[in-house]
Amino acid sequence: MIPPTDRPPSSYLPSSPPSSLRTRLCDRSPGLGASLVSGALAAGLGLAACAALVMVLWVSSPYPDSGPGGALHIAAALWLLAHGAELLRADTLSGTPQPVGLTPLLLLALPVWLLHRAARDAVDAPDTAGHSDPTEASDVPPPVAAHTAWTGVVLGYLGVGTAVALYGSGGELGPSWPWVTVCLPLIAAAAASGVWSAYGRPLGPLPGPVRGLCAGAEARARLRTALRAAVAGTAALTGGGALLLGVSLVWHGDAARQSFTQLTEGWTGRSTVLLLAVSLIPNAAVWAAAYALGPGFTLGSGHLVHPLLSDPAPLLPPFPLLAAVPGPGPATPLNWAAAAVPVAAGVTTGWFVARGATRGGEAPWTAPRTTGVLALAALLCTGTLALLAALSGGPLGVGALADFGPVWWRTGPAAGLWVLVTGLPVAWTVRAWRLRGTRKPGAVPARSAEPRGVFTRLRKSGPHSAPVAEGAVPGQQNPRPPAEELYDFLDADDPFPSDWSDALTTATPVPKAEPRDDQPRDDQPRVD
Repeated sequence: MIPPTDRPPSSYLPSSPPSSLRTRLCDRSPGLGASLVSGALAAGLGLAACAALVMVLWVSSPYPDSGPGGALHIAAALWLLAHGAELLRADTLSGTPQPVGLTPLLLLALPVWLLHRAARDAVDAPDTAGHSDPTEASDVPPPVAAHTAWTGVVLGYLGVGTAVALYGSGGELGPSWPWVTVCLPLIAAAAASGVWSAYGRPLGPLPGPVRGLCAGAEARARLRTALRAAVAGTAALTGGGALLLGVSLVWHGDAARQSFTQLTEGWTGRSTVLLLAVSLIPNAAVWAAAYALGPGFTLGSGHLVHPLLSDPAPLLPPFPLLAAVPGPGPATPLNWAAAAVPVAAGVTTGWFVARGATRGGEAPWTAPRTTGVLALAALLCTGTLALLAALSGGPLGVGALADFGPVWWRTGPAAGLWVLVTGLPVAWTVRAWRLRGTRKPGAVPARSAEPRGVFTRLRKSGPHSAPVAEGAVPGQQNPRPPAEELYDFLDADDPFPSDWSDALTTATPVPKAEPRDDQPRDDQPRVD
């Protein structure tokens, strides 16, 4: 009789009619169904967040322009815009659809985070390390295969995304299908980070050349140091850009406050403008970082803003973040002070590299190796800033409104050059400072004049002089000193003297003390 809890072999099961394609795929790849559900749930959560925000603003609006259907279409378009897809605004005076491609980076972080968590949950890797009972650990199901979890999450996410794009194409603000077919799969592929994290971030899936760079403990340490330094440098650049943005907004506070009243009336409209400005703060921080780096950013075609000259477009709509743009005309020394941001980023990167080069417990890196790690960190900063610059800009129309934001192929190399030039002297100086006072190779450490431990160094009359315990009687057999006390006597960097081994073994032993008359001997019984 087959127990009800055990699954019988497939040969004992009766034949069943042909199942659907999804059932056959799930039977062939265990965990595919759960991965599909995780991907669809991640897409649904992101869409629900956008829909909730839009519906709250629509309900609180005193004069809504459309019904609930129009609000849902706007929510679908906003969710697609969060993935980097351009939208087409059909309601224009000329009748020609106008592109809207400026993606708020704060909204872009939402689908990426949801995909990462969905992929981690799809793998569902068990933690058997905490199980003391081996039978209990064996009952835990194995993790889902990496390719199965990733495929399921991506297919589930793209299924919901395709349905949302089809629904949103009927609204006044519809998606551009070429951009949807490119951006949506690229963002969905970010689920690979969740799968990789669930499996403990192994190096196996990496390509051969990249895995070769990570081979060995020293190579991995250098790579980790370069990654940390690049992250710190990028954070310093974007954080400095956010600081510049805040200072400029406070400096132009009156224009920023007046923009709220000029754009809309009522608390609902002003709340909408405020939410839009908050979602665009990361974009503005990247723009300010590009301004501090030198290439600057464009406010429409032909209108460049950089630390040497500002030529903003004269017909821009009033918006709170646009009030932080410097006025037209040549720059002043106050504008040149923005160069402190990339200098701070270079100093931060160089300090992280120098700290990794002189980490305790390991041999310090040479100056050329430290320079190479800093160059790798600068290269990573170049790629990161170029990507952020490309994502933070986009068109808001055609003609003069076709180009907004920093130029990525100028911003990235400028960031890498600043980090390399300003970080190199910092890395060398901090490395030399942290290595000061260390013993040079081949140097003999100085010995202390005072005795250490329970042994004293006697005057040597030959090459085989040995340390003698304090209080020992000369000419008699002395006890051999224990190894722990001997290492207390020696310096940490002093090698163990091989010529003491014979002297320690041939030392005269100390005779055993005779017991007093009032104490019993070992061979006599004790009388209580």
